[in-house]
Order: sequence, then structure tokens, then C-alpha cells
Amino acid sequence: MTFKAEYIWIDGTEPTAKLRSKTKIIAGEVLPLAELPIWGFDGSSTNQAEGHASDRVLKPVFSCPDPIRGGDDILVLCEVLNTDMTPHSSNTRAALVEVATKYAAQESIFGIEQEYTFFEGTRPLGFPVNGFPAPQGGYYCGVGVDEIHGRPIVEAHLENCLKAGLGISGINAEVMPGQWEFQVGPLAPLEVSDQLWIARWLLYRTAEDFNVSATLDPKPVKGDWNGAGAHTNFSTKAMREGYDAIITACEALGEGSKPLDHVKNYGAGIDDRLTGLHETAPWDQYSYGVSDRGASVRIPWQVEQDRKGYIEDRRPNANVDPYVVTRLIVDTCCEALAKAGQV
Repeated sequence: MTFKAEYIWIDGTEPTAKLRSKTKIIAGEVLPLAELPIWGFDGSSTNQAEGHASDRVLKPVFSCPDPIRGGDDILVLCEVLNTDMTPHSSNTRAALVEVATKYAAQESIFGIEQEYTFFEGTRPLGFPVNGFPAPQGGYYCGVGVDEIHGRPIVEAHLENCLKAGLGISGINAEVMPGQWEFQVGPLAPLEVSDQLWIARWLLYRTAEDFNVSATLDPKPVKGDWNGAGAHTNFSTKAMREGYDAIITACEALGEGSKPLDHVKNYGAGIDDRLTGLHETAPWDQYSYGVSDRGASVRIPWQVEQDRKGYIEDRRPNANVDPYVVTRLIVDTCCEALAKAGQV
């Protein structure tokens, strides 16, 4: 007996990393994650090595059923290591492991809203060959062929994520034609990040079968069109129990150099999207407010009413690295909560 394991990893392309994958045939019964073998690849072809010393190592860190191949086949998310088994410079997961472990007692939870845009050739799906569609307004959570484009792909992707056992919690059509969103979480920092990367891989792979591409470009169409973000919802145990911790977290994200430290790591092209228009705050200004989608960080109205809950960082781009955004938020907010004794 054999099974197919699709080894998936994040490459070293800058400023935005790409997903890569290749298939390993493994003899015998399906193995648990801890027993899956490490593997190698040519890092000189993925912007992760020079040609004279090109070997890099794939270390399995997450596995799930392969919903596309079915049967006993699996998807295997891997970290990239150097041949001495140290994390490669492109391996952002390793840094998250350290921070998540340091603040594990605070029980951080994330939900990430992944926006994306379908393209057919060089045009967003649903855009006419010449010109533009009607202005945005009716597309968000819309229904009907005149306003919705790509639903069969979205439904197939959702089904694939569910078959893979991912913690996907919803989907919806977004503000621009051909633009959609899925949500992953609530999950712990490493879990939400690992599963978001797998969900992205499944998005690209599912769209292949429809001869359509999916992009995480934060501003796929210039002008009076919404960009694409990855709004990041966050809470700790203390935040889920009291409102003072909510305010402490919001204040911490705006303290000193923190706003720019975060924004510069929230995805390439962020200044094109965070303009202060189209439900965004300006990239170089920090604000927070209740029910305010024009703020950097939104406190949902229900959270203010309940005096506990979570916050939504609205700044991360669709193309953000989830390992980076969760690490930064945990590090900033959990440190502040610890100093305030709100743990």
C-alpha cells in the first residue's frame, strides 16, 4: 500500500512569499505527523538558496486529509530548514513558536478574515472586457448572476477546506466584483496560521480546475474600489473576561513606534490600500473605536455592550504572512497585559 503526501511550503520570494508544493509517495499505512519524513528541495529555484549550496529541508509541521485527491492521501505543511536543521531565514513560523510559547498562559485566540480576488486572465472575474462594471454597492454579500461572480469556485473551496478538517468558519462575497472572503478561526496563533496557509493553497489549487486565478493583491484594481485585507480578530483570556483588558490591548497597539512597526510587516503594498478611504484608516495614523470600520482597530459594538470579547485589527493586507501578524499582535498585546497585571 502507498499514499500520496503533498508537501507544501512557503518560499523566499520577496516582498510577498509564494506557496510551493510537490508530491511524495510513501509506502505503507498513513503516518501520523510526528512520523512523516523530512524531505529536501532545490532552494535555488525558490529564492531560498544559492546554486552552489542549494539543498534545503522540509520539516512537516501540520497535516490533514487531501480533499482533492481523496482516499488516504494527505496535505503536509512544512517549515523550511537549513541542512544543519536550523530555521531558514524565510521561516517566519519559528519566531511565532517562541512568542506563542512565551505567552501561552494568556490563551490567545485569532480569527482571520482572508479576502481575495478572482482573475480571469488580466481582468477581475466579472469585469467586462472593455470598461468597468457598475460601481460597488450591491456586490457585498449579494446574490444573482448580475452581481456575483465565481460562486461555484467559492463553494468548491469551502467544501475542500471542510473535508480537510480546517477550522474555516464562513464565507461571503465582498465589496468588489470577483472579490470574496473566507474566515479561519477562532484558533490559537500557530493553528490559525498553519490552517490559513493550507486554506490559501487549497484556494489556488481549487481555482486551477476552473481556469481562474486567485490573488491576494491588496489593491487589485486602482481607483474607487475596495482593496483586499486580512482583518485579524484577537483576544486573550483576560479580554474575553473583561473590558479593561480590551482597552489595554488597543492602547498597546498604538503606543510609541508600534503602529509603524506593525504596518510595515502587515503585507507589501499596504499604503495603496490603507488610504483612509474604502473602510480603512490611513496607514501612518493609528486609531481605535467602537463599531468604527474607518479605524485601525475596531471594537465590535457587542463587545462594548458585553464589556468583554475581542478586537479587530483592520490593517493587515490580504497578502500578510499570518505567522508574522499573529506574532506581532501576541507580542505587543500580551506583553502590555502582563505589565498591567491583566492575565
